[in-house]
Amino acid sequence: MTAMFCYQCEEAARNVGCTVRGVCGKSPNVAHLQDLLVWLLKGISFWAVRGRKNLGVVEPETDLFVAKMLFATITNANFDPDRFVAWIEEAVARRDALRGKAQARCADLHGADACSAGLPEHATWVPKTYDAQILDMKGQVVGVMADPNVNPDIRSLRELLVYGLKGMAAYTEHAYVLEHANDDILAFIEEALDATMDDSLGADDLVAMVLRAGEVGVEAMRLLDEANTSSYGSPEPTQVSIGVRPGPGILISGHDLRDLEELLVQTEGTGINVYTHGEMLPANAYPAFKKHDHFAGNYGGSWWHQQREFESFGGAVLMTTNCLVEPKKSYEGRLFTTGLAGWPGVAHIADREPGGHKDFSPVINAALASGEPEALEDGSIPIGFAHATVMSVADKVIDAVKSGAIKRFVVMAGCDGRHKSRQYFTDVAEALPKDHVILTAGCAKYRYNKLPLGDIGGIPRVLDAGQCNDSYSLAYIALQLKAAFGLDDINDLPISYDVAWYEQKAVLVLLALLYLGVKHIRLGPVLPAFLSPGVTDVLVKHFDIKPTGTAVEDVAAIAMGA
Repeated sequence: MTAMFCYQCEEAARNVGCTVRGVCGKSPNVAHLQDLLVWLLKGISFWAVRGRKNLGVVEPETDLFVAKMLFATITNANFDPDRFVAWIEEAVARRDALRGKAQARCADLHGADACSAGLPEHATWVPKTYDAQILDMKGQVVGVMADPNVNPDIRSLRELLVYGLKGMAAYTEHAYVLEHANDDILAFIEEALDATMDDSLGADDLVAMVLRAGEVGVEAMRLLDEANTSSYGSPEPTQVSIGVRPGPGILISGHDLRDLEELLVQTEGTGINVYTHGEMLPANAYPAFKKHDHFAGNYGGSWWHQQREFESFGGAVLMTTNCLVEPKKSYEGRLFTTGLAGWPGVAHIADREPGGHKDFSPVINAALASGEPEALEDGSIPIGFAHATVMSVADKVIDAVKSGAIKRFVVMAGCDGRHKSRQYFTDVAEALPKDHVILTAGCAKYRYNKLPLGDIGGIPRVLDAGQCNDSYSLAYIALQLKAAFGLDDINDLPISYDVAWYEQKAVLVLLALLYLGVKHIRLGPVLPAFLSPGVTDVLVKHFDIKPTGTAVEDVAAIAMGA
């Protein structure tokens, strides 16, 4: 047994793994409970795959539960051990209900003996009690390093797949919240989870499954894009205020647009101004939200600044999804979580009932009892350049490329993070030639979205497509430009990829790019710790993935198309 082992995010200690406490703030207890929950989700998947393929047994609510729980284990989402204990109990109950139906159907078709022999432990294990200590002990022996004899490359590919699935689950769950569904995505998540427990699958099999995850990931991102735009309209080019207004405020962070919608409705006429933070910034570009006069703009920067920015904001803060860090005592009492986010002792807003809405009155009351936000900065920043906007001026963009006014696009999407090495992305943005345009999505943009980089013939040199959840826009734009230029290979486009990563949604974006055949991707600030030397060699050989270097070296190479 070990204290813990986690290397799913960019902050893995020494770029090896967190073994004492997560750099993110995750305790060993929570790490063990998360490991156990994921192991049990593989047990659910064992029965789901066999039930779906052979027995006609399908449980849609349990399929969605698997996706939601993967999302709950994503980096910086939930740190509350009590929530994980409850989810583990629900996972066992759902698995055993599915098992009962599958075995009953199997017995009808093939006889009882054919349905119960040789079952793996993750498909059958039940704890003696749901005492947190008992679950913690089990979690210690089913985690990433549970079997020291597993080939390092096989382990690496399995974890690469699991982390891609976590990103896929996040995108998919957001779409389901907006009542946009594709049950084939949920079925693939379970098929892939089941594959990670299949010792008969070799490296080639797992590489194929990883690329399939990229393919299904593109569909998951497309589904979420459809859900967002059909619900709230296509994002529009918008100058977003980054100052403050007089009066009390609520700061909403995370990614869940439905939470924002309901919060804006419930704060109408209260005198409260609603501000976005972090990955919620792109919401300011949606037409449906602009109609609310008290939607005041964006406050602060990316997720890792939140301790300072939540403190200075002074009002109520609502965290809707991941990107949560340990709260300071100075604002813990006016911080609220909802959805799958959670921190021990922080007030949590319950899920909406079917057909209903969440009750944000505790957040509203906290805002009314708090002071006004302290101004951090002033001015505005441009957003709203998702695929509909860019393609609406496609002729202008294509003409600019053909004339040489735009020489190259540089995809600098992904995540921001705490490491000083991420200054690299600011330095690259500043050093890029003036005829290069940055395409971005995700909170990596906070490294350069306030720089005076200008425009090219009215086209801003930073085209912000939105959240990390909106990465589909970047793939769509590339594919449409490929068609417009009549190219057979996406790599013949004047596009370079200099991608920042932090957590598992960025892993899925990487897998999606690999599925689309994109090569020559720079990934930083470091390559993931979960990539073994053997797997890294495969990615370098087949896709020319490389770590970021120095800004000077990389800008010179990008300008040469390398």
